[in-house]
Amino acid sequence: MTDIALDLRLTEWTSCGGCAAKWGASPLSGLVRELAAAAPDPALLIGLAPFDDAAVYKVSDDAALVSTTDFFPPLVDDPDDFGAIAAANACSDVFAMGGRVVLALNVAAFPERLPPEVVATIFAAAATVVTEAGGIVAGGHTIRSEEPIFGLAVQGLVHPDRVWTKAGAQAGAQLVLSKPIGTGIVLAGGSPQDKAAAIGRMRRLNQGAAEALSGLGAAPHAVTDVTGFGLLGHGWEMAERSNARLVFEAGALPLYDGASAAAESGVRTGGDARNRTYLEGHVEVGEGVSEAAEALAYDPQTSGGLLAAVGPEDAQRLVADHGFTAVGRVTDGAAAVELI
Repeated sequence: MTDIALDLRLTEWTSCGGCAAKWGASPLSGLVRELAAAAPDPALLIGLAPFDDAAVYKVSDDAALVSTTDFFPPLVDDPDDFGAIAAANACSDVFAMGGRVVLALNVAAFPERLPPEVVATIFAAAATVVTEAGGIVAGGHTIRSEEPIFGLAVQGLVHPDRVWTKAGAQAGAQLVLSKPIGTGIVLAGGSPQDKAAAIGRMRRLNQGAAEALSGLGAAPHAVTDVTGFGLLGHGWEMAERSNARLVFEAGALPLYDGASAAAESGVRTGGDARNRTYLEGHVEVGEGVSEAAEALAYDPQTSGGLLAAVGPEDAQRLVADHGFTAVGRVTDGAAAVELI
């Protein structure tokens, strides 16, 4: 890149970045309900009623299309990091459904005064990650915008009988998570070293985690990826779909370096309040849980890990051999999320 591009800081071009820029889940849910009222196509295995991490459309007896899109303003300064994180985040929805990535299209909006080499770097970094995921970037669409926005529409394939969803978590299952939490808080108030470490992990695909889940003796009960609604928000979606109670252990949650200190100092993102509003009445927090730990559980994540409900023996295997962390359990009871 040129010196101009190297000196440019993408976060100065935007007011809210990453998955924290999502609409709040409360108004979004109302819009989704209206769209879901249309008569469904029987080939649409997963759509809006209920919605999941991606849509799934059956095209033959042994193949279904997994379709998703995800885009957001910059949450990091470096164009290469932005492109890579956006691509990893978008591909994650396909992995969360049990699919493999095959094709992606860029979704881009950039100010015309943004140096062309910066845009080229974003595109190139995203293409590299999609290739790593097993797919290819085959085009896209770019418009003018005062605020830079980038992401991808990603298509994947999965066997119609092996689709993972947020539903199906059963009492007695263990909850495991493939990446730490705290990206929003660390990027907002962590040290440069802590930010760099979190960015490095955010660039990484959830492909390995999905392959580990696929390799279990039994299919995972339920799977989702943890993004803008935070661990508690996506946990609630799993609990609601499964009609089960998810219990997270605050002391067991894996955290990015610097996340706890930043949270204890009062660092929060705009998504914190929106997530709390959305989850009001659905989350119970134990008396011994600190405000910092609670904030990290609400913290909106970008390119977060896969959260899965699996049998106890499978959980042990995932923790011992594949880098997952055991973060809680599923119990009987009305749909709810508990942080203890």
